[in-house]
Amino acid sequence: MILDYFLILLNSDLHRKEVSMSTYYKIGEIAALYGISTDVLRYYEELGILVPRRATNGYRVYRTEDLWCLNIIRDLRGLGFFMDQIRDYIMNRSVRSTLELFEQEMDLIDRQIDRLNALRDNITARRQTIARAGELPRGEITLKEMPARPCHRIMQSYKTNEEMDILIKQLVSIGPGRQYIIGNNQMGSFVNPEAAMEGRCQQYDAVFILHPDGEHQIEPGAYLSVCYNGDCRQNQIYVPQLIQHARDHSMTILGPMLELLWIDVHATMYEQEQVTELQLKVGETSPT
Repeated sequence: MILDYFLILLNSDLHRKEVSMSTYYKIGEIAALYGISTDVLRYYEELGILVPRRATNGYRVYRTEDLWCLNIIRDLRGLGFFMDQIRDYIMNRSVRSTLELFEQEMDLIDRQIDRLNALRDNITARRQTIARAGELPRGEITLKEMPARPCHRIMQSYKTNEEMDILIKQLVSIGPGRQYIIGNNQMGSFVNPEAAMEGRCQQYDAVFILHPDGEHQIEPGAYLSVCYNGDCRQNQIYVPQLIQHARDHSMTILGPMLELLWIDVHATMYEQEQVTELQLKVGETSPT
């Protein structure tokens, strides 16, 4: 009896010490500390990367010394390393492998910096696009001299917004870098010129995204331009105005006719905030 009582006291004392030790963490505490699930920690255990000790009650416990391993996993996963790469490093780490890892990390970080800088530049440009759209004159026809504009394009006719959305999704996947849609006035369509001449102003031949690496280009030259608020149904008003303006000023209508989306449904749900620019390529004034 005395021996049994002594053993009970000893086990109780050891349990209190184990619970009170700040150098040990339960699996739930570690999961909360690192913002991961307990299933992830069990997965690390299965891989042999992070094997916890067992308390007297059978629960998993992690030492403070185990945190360095979780820090490495978190950092390398954040840089895109695969779990087998991380496991190989942790289980076979040396000064040489650590230095090699540093080189790989620096390379990945530099790539991410380049990507983030490009993304920042893109966002800055799109903010400027929306600001510039607010300054464009509405309903006023002007003559612009435009340079050659390289672009990606899909030559496929369409009539509805739903058909356009499908083509745009195909377009944004073209090229090594992602093309961002929101606030991108570099996106538009070719209006079918013959249909436009006949008053059918929402019939399109293709969609495009302007891009310096585009494999096609929109011809340089003089373009009549007009901007309007609202959806593309306004084409029925402004396309005939462009054509009539060219005729009134004895200009040769060359084409193409472009519909550029400065602010569209991707940036705003309110039609009155949407901004579209129509451009029609014209030649020199014809002699009278």
